[in-house]
Amino acid sequence: MRPGLQLPPQPRQTQTPWTGHARPGPPRGRQGTWGGPAFPWEDTTLVHATILGTRTLHWPDEAACADSAGRLARQPTLHDAFIALHGPLGAGKTTFVRHLLRALGVAGRIKSPSYAVLEPHQAGELAVSHFDFYRFADPQEWADAGFRDIFAAPGLKLVEWPEKAAGMLPVADLDLHLAPAADESRQVRADANTETGLRLLEAWPG
Repeated sequence: MRPGLQLPPQPRQTQTPWTGHARPGPPRGRQGTWGGPAFPWEDTTLVHATILGTRTLHWPDEAACADSAGRLARQPTLHDAFIALHGPLGAGKTTFVRHLLRALGVAGRIKSPSYAVLEPHQAGELAVSHFDFYRFADPQEWADAGFRDIFAAPGLKLVEWPEKAAGMLPVADLDLHLAPAADESRQVRADANTETGLRLLEAWPG
């Protein structure tokens, strides 16, 4: 198990106020990236980038999630970053993105890109692309959809379920691993993979 990281206890199969999804339990046999048995959303065959820095955050409730998103939004380095969000259904990935977009000044309805795959936003002069690759059956769909051009352009990229496009995406500046606990809190491991990600991590108190 990685230093500073604790596995949440066996979850209750219940719906939480800010996710609406139950967390699945781990199957037996396969080793997971969190330590212990692998959960269904973990692809342990992926080759991970070199991690330059790691921070563990604890969000006891959605208010803490919103506060953390607001602190990140104030970092100028964020404006050209790629942030990948990992975790099971109901972990709070979309909730965090919504709070981050609000903190950046995005007005109006913020829709989940679960069906559209991409939801573009504008926060002043900042272009934000919010992706959700959950429904991808093959990573090649990422290239076929023309998303390479979006990643090559300036702006903030936020990606849920990046493992569904494994091998196609560039290295994320920051990987956020969200783990829901039985008490409905969230533990978050933030991994910086680039100098941009490291600057974000150093300036982000949680």
